[in-house]
Amino acid sequence: MPTTATPPGLPVNDSWEELVASALLGTDRRPLRGEGGSALGPAALLDAAAVHTVRRRAALRPATGAAPPEPAPADPRPPLPDAARHRLAQLLADRSAPPGGGRRGAAPDLTELIPQWLAAAGARGYRAPAELLPALLDAARARTDLRPHVLAFAGPRGLWLAGLNPEWRFALRASTRGAPRPDTADPEAVRLLWDEGLFAERVALLAAVREQDPAEARALLAGTWSTERAEDRLMFLDSLRCGLSGADEDFLEQALADRSRNVRATAAELLSALPGSALARRMAERATSCVNPDRTGGAVSVAVEAPHECDAAMQRDGVAPAPPSGRGERSWWLGQLVEATPLGVWRERFDGRTAHELVTLSVADGWAGELHAAWCRAAVRQNDPEWARALLGAPSTPPANGPGTVSLAERSKLLATLPPAERALWVAGFIAAHGLSEAFQLLGVCSVPWDGPLGRAVVDALDIARDAGSYPWSFSGVMGLAERCLNPAEADRLAVLTTTPDEPEGASPGAGGYWSEAFQRLVSTLRLRAAMDAELAEESTG
Repeated sequence: MPTTATPPGLPVNDSWEELVASALLGTDRRPLRGEGGSALGPAALLDAAAVHTVRRRAALRPATGAAPPEPAPADPRPPLPDAARHRLAQLLADRSAPPGGGRRGAAPDLTELIPQWLAAAGARGYRAPAELLPALLDAARARTDLRPHVLAFAGPRGLWLAGLNPEWRFALRASTRGAPRPDTADPEAVRLLWDEGLFAERVALLAAVREQDPAEARALLAGTWSTERAEDRLMFLDSLRCGLSGADEDFLEQALADRSRNVRATAAELLSALPGSALARRMAERATSCVNPDRTGGAVSVAVEAPHECDAAMQRDGVAPAPPSGRGERSWWLGQLVEATPLGVWRERFDGRTAHELVTLSVADGWAGELHAAWCRAAVRQNDPEWARALLGAPSTPPANGPGTVSLAERSKLLATLPPAERALWVAGFIAAHGLSEAFQLLGVCSVPWDGPLGRAVVDALDIARDAGSYPWSFSGVMGLAERCLNPAEADRLAVLTTTPDEPEGASPGAGGYWSEAFQRLVSTLRLRAAMDAELAEESTG
């Protein structure tokens, strides 16, 4: 590169490092010298920096340009209607708005409606607007609960865009709901994707192959099983839940010897869900040596003798030897044995008694709670509605006096085994008898929207709580669920509750105003949901 003369009024032979040092210390402390040794001021420093910058850039060698990205794949789904597209933009913009803090006010919480909007749009088969893909991926990065819906809605273009931004890498390793459905018609393409694909693509591929040919899916998994990471083996094994059958038993039996404790536990759980499996028979033999009918005195009761040790064979079959803190070893082992035993065994063991009859039998020596809790877990694992009904009992029965577990979390799992209509009717009866204070977890397993008796029970219970004169804050969780789950048609019925009621004697000061505000928010949210549904139902103009 040819040399150039220093322009007049600039430092002579000062390097870039000298200019930086003078800028940091100041020209008074680290002066620059021009021709003849004269001191130069800050303006000359900036001019010199500009000249040096030009010189440095001129000396750069041209670099090879980066290859442009591949074009985004096509998405054949229809575009959103205009009104729905504007609504989505509004929801995503509100998500990034700073929180107001303090009272929620009467306006709907738009951020809580994003999952519902995405699910509704996905159910109608719309594609995401290209200009909103970045905002959708940002929302999914911030909220993991949005990811399955966002990735399904964003489709192949969303995954393409996520591959260009490291902050959206979660989309490339996320659940299979966001991965495109692979083509299983070409065996060579299947093998190539299985050997070289991303994890999410491989899980989606395994699910697709299993749906068409379970034996081929098992062979695919067995071929690379020993080389997979433990966390990947666990996820692949979990995918066998769909379409689980006796044909999977041999593979699962081999997984009982896996080096990962979590993989062994999942294999044992899946085998215990197969009533005819060898593991189920082994667990039944152990459980029936501990739990037996006692016919002394004429009436039949249940005698329990918990196991005294957890041997190596039990551990291989998935029994964890170490109990949680505060739990006795023998009760811990007993619960695991009964949980993994096919429920039909107890009918045979107790002279053909039904589940309803079995749960009412007296249990000796205080073992009833442990035995019934294990039966609850078994009913959930084996998806047995008859046993679930027996263990739930009548909804009007206080939880402490019911035949099954007192735990509302366990009751929610039992409810999930029932048909949706029956589940909603049971929860409606529970709310009518016990109010809303203990209903939050139970409501969470009910199908949306809450129609008929369930919707009416929730509204009536909220009205009763309002009239009681207490603050609504203890019902905030249920109120939030109601905003998202009540049938929007209930808005007109609820409108009469938006007025501020006369406060009864002994009521909390100002409680009526808080309730009025909460009901205004509920009504406005229901009406907004109705508007959102109508917008999605419009014909697209794209």
